Amino acid sequence: MPTTPPRPFALLAELTYRCPLKCPYCSNPLQLARYKKELDAETWQRVLTEAAALGVVQVHFSGGEPLVRRDLATLVATARQLELYSNLSTGATLADGPRLDELKSAGLDSLQISLLDINARSNDWLAGTPSFEKKRLAVELARERDFPITLNVVLHRHNLDHLETIITLATDWKVDKLELAHVQYTGWAFRNRAALLPHRSQVEHAAKVVATAREELGGQLEILHVLPDYFQEFPKACMQGWGRVFLTVAPDGAVLPCQTAREITGLEFPNVQNESLNEIWFSDPVFQRFRGTDWLPEPCQSCDRREIDFGGCRCQAFLVTGDAAATDPVCKLSPRHELIETAMAQAGHEPTPLEYRVFGTAPETTSGGR
Repeated sequence: MPTTPPRPFALLAELTYRCPLKCPYCSNPLQLARYKKELDAETWQRVLTEAAALGVVQVHFSGGEPLVRRDLATLVATARQLELYSNLSTGATLADGPRLDELKSAGLDSLQISLLDINARSNDWLAGTPSFEKKRLAVELARERDFPITLNVVLHRHNLDHLETIITLATDWKVDKLELAHVQYTGWAFRNRAALLPHRSQVEHAAKVVATAREELGGQLEILHVLPDYFQEFPKACMQGWGRVFLTVAPDGAVLPCQTAREITGLEFPNVQNESLNEIWFSDPVFQRFRGTDWLPEPCQSCDRREIDFGGCRCQAFLVTGDAAATDPVCKLSPRHELIETAMAQAGHEPTPLEYRVFGTAPETTSGGR
C-alpha cells in the first residue's frame, strides 16, 4: 500500500435519511431512527470547504431525500462558490417549479431522478407511496429549466422484465442519461434479497436488451448499465477501492468509505464534528483498514486481479460471511462462493413479502403484487 493514499475525487453528502419513499432496496441503514440528528447548514458548509481543499471536485447531494432540507440551496451555492460540480440525487416527489428555480439560481449542475418502474401501479407499489406522476412532472419541470437529467432505475426481479419499456419511457421523457443499476445487496436490499434477486435468464435478457437499445438509439440516449455482482465471475472494485476515490458524510456527521459501511459491526467511524476531513482521510484507522492490498487474504493476495477489484465489496463480504476481511463471496475463487450460489438457487421459488424502508423502528411489509 502506498504511504500516501490518493486524494478523494467525489463526496457523497447524505444530508438526511428522511424520505417520503419507502424503497425496499434503499442503501440507508436499517436502524434509521438512530440517526435522526442531522448536521446543520454551517457544519455542512465547513465540510464542503474541507472537501474542496482535500481535492474533491464533485459533490453528490443525496439522502434519504435531500429536498426535505430547506437549506439545500444554501449548500448548493456553497458548492458553486468552491467550484465543486454539484449533482442532486432525488426521488423528486418534492421537486416543484419554485424549488427547481431556487436550485438553478444557486448553481446546481445536474439532477439524478429515481424511477422504480414503468407506470403508476408498479412504481407506487415498490415505492410504498404514490410517486410516479410526481416523478414524471419533475422530469418535465427540470427539462424546462435546462438541467442535465439522469433517470436512475434500480433493477431487480420485479421490474427487470420491463426493461424495453423503461428505455422507451426514458426516450419519451427526453432525459440525457439512463442509469440502469442492478440492486447491490446491502442495507434494506439485503434484508429483501430473497424477494428481489432475479433469475439468471432475466439478467442475461436484460444485457441483450441494453445492447440492442444502444445500437438502435445511437447518441439519442446515453445508457449506463451496471451489472449485478451476484451474476458475475468476479466482483467489482467497490467504490473503486476502499478509501481511494470516494468518501461519504452521513447525516449525523459520520465519515464513511462508502455509504453502506455502517453494515460492518465493530468499526468505529470518525465524525466531522470532531475531526477535519483531511485528518480522517489520511489518518483514521477506518480508512486505513481496507485501503490498498496489503490487508488482503488468500486467494486475493496471490491473485493477479488484486489491483483491479481490491477484494471486492467489504459490506457484501461481511453480510454474507460475517467477516468483513473475507474475500467477497461473489468471486468464483472465494472459499465461501457457495453462499451466493445457494442464495441464488433459493430465490424466487416461493412468494416473499417485501419489507419497506421505514424511518421509525417497526418494519412494514407487503406480500401484494402490482
